[in-house]
Amino acid sequence: MKRIIPIVVFLVFLTSCNQTKIAYVDIQEIMKEYKGTKETEEALKAKQEKLGAELDSLIMGWQTRAQSFDKEAAKLSPNVRGERQQMLMQEQQAIRQHQQDLQIQLQREGEESVKAITKAIDSFVQGYAKTKGYNFVLGTSDDTKAVLFADKEADITEDVLLQLNKSYKGKE
Repeated sequence: MKRIIPIVVFLVFLTSCNQTKIAYVDIQEIMKEYKGTKETEEALKAKQEKLGAELDSLIMGWQTRAQSFDKEAAKLSPNVRGERQQMLMQEQQAIRQHQQDLQIQLQREGEESVKAITKAIDSFVQGYAKTKGYNFVLGTSDDTKAVLFADKEADITEDVLLQLNKSYKGKE
């Protein structure tokens, strides 16, 4: 009996040392402050501005041709007037379609970028958790409320963000 008590105490001590370590991160904060997110947003914004400028140029050219047509319309024969009017309408439709295509393209690129950023963050957090000895790292945000309550000491968002930004290599 005397031998069993120390063994039981030792086993209880061992089990208490192997407690599960749980932490959480604020996903919105990480996505907002991550260098990779900021760089990607800047690149997408620059691309959107460039494509917008090209589209504006197409629209201005069309408007110039439409104004020119309006000035000359009275002097043109009905057949020529109808043909030119038809051409202007087709050109306008082509410009609208091009605008929609560009919007879809930018939206897809934005979605792909978010997926890539999310994947990079997830991968980083996995390595971080293993390095720091966490069994679980939960993600929460104002939208999801996956963590309803947690002690602020379990919030590792700031450290994860700091380490994540340090490890960020940037676009090459």
